[in-house]
Amino acid sequence: MTYDKLKIDTPADGVLRVTISNPARLNAVDMTGHRELSEIWRDADRDDSVRAVLVRGEGEAFSAGGDLSMIEEMTRDHAVRMRVFAEARDIVYNVLNCAKPIVSAIQGPAVGAGLAVALLADISVAGRTARIIDGHTRLGVAAGDHAAIIWPLLCGMAKAKYHLLLCEPVTGAEAERMGLVSLCVDDDQVHDKAMEIAVRLAAGAQEAIRLTKYSLNNWLRLAGPAFDASLAMEFLGFTGPDVAEGVRALRGKRPPSFS
Repeated sequence: MTYDKLKIDTPADGVLRVTISNPARLNAVDMTGHRELSEIWRDADRDDSVRAVLVRGEGEAFSAGGDLSMIEEMTRDHAVRMRVFAEARDIVYNVLNCAKPIVSAIQGPAVGAGLAVALLADISVAGRTARIIDGHTRLGVAAGDHAAIIWPLLCGMAKAKYHLLLCEPVTGAEAERMGLVSLCVDDDQVHDKAMEIAVRLAAGAQEAIRLTKYSLNNWLRLAGPAFDASLAMEFLGFTGPDVAEGVRALRGKRPPSFS
């Protein structure tokens, strides 16, 4: 009941559904939404009635990433920047440390903080035409958020560098071929398939599932120092000149022209 930009419901026994809700802006994450995305995983972990979590976006998008007004405020205000920095770190580590298995249903654009959740989920289901983009370098900052901790492990260093350095988009079908997502289905089947998987997880042997998740996520915990460094480098970029041009270019829907 404390969440505003996340819609919470229980569509099946033991399944908590988290819906990123800002449909007028393709579920872009503002200050409130960013904070809530960092907190929901701890709440789900503490709730004994929850045995699996399904995360999706409202409507036909997963999330268009960070709201540009939030980004502009981060460039101007050090206190805001440090608060969002802490939340960005918590989003990643709280998803990893949530004992309950998390399933993501990726449809339409998936960018920024939303993409971090989508790819760090234990099982990711993408629509064939989903559009996965890590847009950090186009914005003018280093690829922080989740990129260093998960992309090289999922799809290999060569593919990770290609997509992270160039902000090259990946469709859901391509993402499955690369190993970036668990499963690709037709766009109109994404939510049903993700729900089917979440229900199966909720009905499974909970201790076995949770301990398996914990064990596998130790591979990601080993990459913690690389993630921490990448996040610090990203937020250092919010103090520099390039991000202002990056925001202008995104607002103007044009390629950036960096100095």
